[in-house]
Amino acid sequence: MKLHVKKGDTVKVIAGDDKNKVAKVLKVYPEKNRAIVEGVNVQKKHTKPNAKNTQGGIVEQEAPIHISNLMVMDGKTPTRIGRKIDEKTGKLVRYSKKSGEEIK
Repeated sequence: MKLHVKKGDTVKVIAGDDKNKVAKVLKVYPEKNRAIVEGVNVQKKHTKPNAKNTQGGIVEQEAPIHISNLMVMDGKTPTRIGRKIDEKTGKLVRYSKKSGEEIK
C-alpha cells in the first residue's frame, strides 16, 4: 500500500496533543500505518543500566503517530498528495494537490 508520507518529508500534525507542530518524518511503518516524527508524541521510557547506558534512568523518545494525523508540507502550506505519471521519465511521482507542483 502506498502512503502519502515518506522518510524525510516535512509534515504538519493535524490532530492530537501535538496539533499544529511542523516537523520531519524520521521513520515510516507502512504495515502499521504509523510514522515517527521528530519531537512529536514524545514519551518517557524507564531503562535499566546496560552497556550503552551505564547509568540507566528515564529516557525521552518519540513514539509512532498514525499517518492520518499528518499532512505533508509544500513549502509553508500543508497540502494533500496525489500521484501521477511524469511525462519525461514515465515514473510515478507525488504532487501537491494545492499547487500542482511535484514533491521531491
